[in-house]
Amino acid sequence: MEPIFLPKFFTVIKKGYTRKQFLNDLMSGTIVGVVALPLAIAFAIASGVGPEKGLITAIIAGFLISFLGGSRVQIGGPTGAFVLIVVSIIGAYGIDGLIVSTIMAGIIMILFGILRLGTIIRFIPYPLTVGFTSGIALLIFITQIKDFFGLNIDELPADFTGKMSILSVSFGKLNWWALVIGILCIIITVYWNKISKRFPGSLVALILSVLITLIFNVEVETIGSKFGEISASIPKPSLPSINWDLIVKHITPAFTIALLGSIESLLSAIVADGMIGGRHRSNTELIAQGIANIGSGLFGGIPATGAIARTATNVKNGGRSPIAGIVHAFVLLIIMLFAGKLAKYIPLCALAGILMVVAFNMSGWHSFITILKGSKYDALVLLTTFILTVVVDLTVAIQVGIVLAAMLFMKRMADVSEVKQLVSYTKGGKEDPEILNIDLPDIVEVFEISGPMFFGVANKFKDIMDDFGDKSEIIIIRMRNVPLVDATGIHNFRAMLTYLKNKNKKIVLSGVNKDVLNELTNNGIGTLVGEKNIFPIFDEAVDYVRKIVEK
Repeated sequence: MEPIFLPKFFTVIKKGYTRKQFLNDLMSGTIVGVVALPLAIAFAIASGVGPEKGLITAIIAGFLISFLGGSRVQIGGPTGAFVLIVVSIIGAYGIDGLIVSTIMAGIIMILFGILRLGTIIRFIPYPLTVGFTSGIALLIFITQIKDFFGLNIDELPADFTGKMSILSVSFGKLNWWALVIGILCIIITVYWNKISKRFPGSLVALILSVLITLIFNVEVETIGSKFGEISASIPKPSLPSINWDLIVKHITPAFTIALLGSIESLLSAIVADGMIGGRHRSNTELIAQGIANIGSGLFGGIPATGAIARTATNVKNGGRSPIAGIVHAFVLLIIMLFAGKLAKYIPLCALAGILMVVAFNMSGWHSFITILKGSKYDALVLLTTFILTVVVDLTVAIQVGIVLAAMLFMKRMADVSEVKQLVSYTKGGKEDPEILNIDLPDIVEVFEISGPMFFGVANKFKDIMDDFGDKSEIIIIRMRNVPLVDATGIHNFRAMLTYLKNKNKKIVLSGVNKDVLNELTNNGIGTLVGEKNIFPIFDEAVDYVRKIVEK
């Protein structure tokens, strides 16, 4: 069994770490650090906090995720997935509320790992994940319209309809320089990899946008004009005063951060596994993500998780150990300490253009369309989660999406589960029952239960009672295709068997698998039917019944 907590860093060092791999990790980590710089700043600003908080998160959480994580190549830090959550938490509880929620989320993620929930979280339905991810992407895109067009709007409303209403009447005040710089940044970010795959297009776009604003003295809003200079130091760790009432108040946003962070980090780790042919340790990864979020919160940062794009960049540039992620964190630290003040010249329209590209890439529109063309149940989960994310709230979307997906799954299971009559070929005459290639006496009837025997098929037991013939004296119930049974299934099964017993019919069970048989026995079904009347194979049950009839 996989250990609960065994960081890949120590495994790599123990197995032997070569100088060649270190040089590859050093190069990859440096490149990823440069790639992460504009994204960390952009995600922080989009989240409604100062740019330095994005850098602090990428440094502190990025280091801890690589040092303690369960993936060899995972790169952690702030991501677009958390933008909406952070904005809503700050709006409701302020910065201190965000810090408390982030630390609590970290504790919850650690508990996820300790309880070995890593593999379970990965079973979150794919349509639900695509739904809220696409919803987040759309909202990130919309929130960047203000800065992209340089619109003279003090603050956008929190709700979707309010945003769209304000934006729709504000385009007469657009800043043409902001629009030109924003478009230029989009073009460079998208197409720069055709020129160089090692140097990130987003950073090239930022540098060029700064040069344009300085050389031509362009009047556009910058980081400096809105936030002032970025601090060139890491703050001391601090913890807001916490009491029980505060914990209760923040449990919902904390759980949302924990669940979303767990899903994103494990999804990123799975993608990375496919790229390097490795296998991450999911529970270790969750614990590391939890510690990283606690660390980020203590230093005043924002929520962090595994970043798929940065992780992929790490792999493509030769990173194969956690050292690359650690280097990435130190590169960001060096930039913050020695060049952070230069970030005040970055135009917000440039960051908006970069985030629009990020939003488009994370939207997963290919998957969105594919799911819409598939099962109507999957499409319903997708659209419900997407619409609730955009119009209502991400927390509500995830909660409703999970419940809806579970209900639709149960309906599907109920649809494939059935209780049907099987008729001997010598009897014939009936249209519905399935014909058996076996000759049985007239007083014997055969019924088969197929699929999970759970609360979703309760009515099927009641409906089948009307089909039991009055002339039959012996009922064989085949259960070879029953993989599991729950308490409600046992309750309804017992009601059906009691009904048959009251009609003086002898009951014989066949093909009951070991796990189902244990459940039936523990709940008294064996006593009700009679242990001698339960057989592992249908043929044995038939032979037994024939002997009874012959007597």
